[in-house]
Amino acid sequence: MTFIKICGITHPDTARFCSALRVDAIGCVFFPKSPRHLDVKTARQITDAVSPDILTVAVMVNPDAETAIRTAKEAGCRGIQLHGRESPELAARIMEEGFFLIKGLYLHQEPSTASAPRYSADRFLVEAAAGTMPGGNAKSWDWAAAKDFCQKYPALLAGGLNPDNVKEALIKAKPFGVDVSSGVESSPGIKDHEKIKSFVEAVRTSPV
Repeated sequence: MTFIKICGITHPDTARFCSALRVDAIGCVFFPKSPRHLDVKTARQITDAVSPDILTVAVMVNPDAETAIRTAKEAGCRGIQLHGRESPELAARIMEEGFFLIKGLYLHQEPSTASAPRYSADRFLVEAAAGTMPGGNAKSWDWAAAKDFCQKYPALLAGGLNPDNVKEALIKAKPFGVDVSSGVESSPGIKDHEKIKSFVEAVRTSPV
């Protein structure tokens, strides 16, 4: 079954809703420029609201190891997503601490998918190119271009996904999983529960 991560959760009620839908992971964003940015206290309320078997991920951009580890622990996140130009050494350090690690890579800019062999990671997140924010930019792209990468690595497909196009993306790229943020929002940072439900249903009824 396709792995589903709902990223950019900003309210415990949305976390509980995702938990009831049995999604596989939720993401808490720690990036001050993002409309989805959280303080640690709110993030902890969100992670406490989900079932223990759902992976809770702290999403960060270019943190140092100590900041990443401390933030994730205080927020109650079992995973860390590195969504910037972090080094392979930083990724390895975080994995040594026992965190589930997701490393964001791009097809058309650095850090590129070609650098994947250099990284220790449990999963890679792949999208075409970075937007103004670390995710949540609503930029669709040619998902078929990621197919080769998705066949080599356990990758989460991201970038412009929504309930109406996720089946097409799954057919074209055949990824391990999908990551959605703005595609299930009513406005930046505000998740729409009906859109989340529709997205999950679309993924789970996909022929792939």
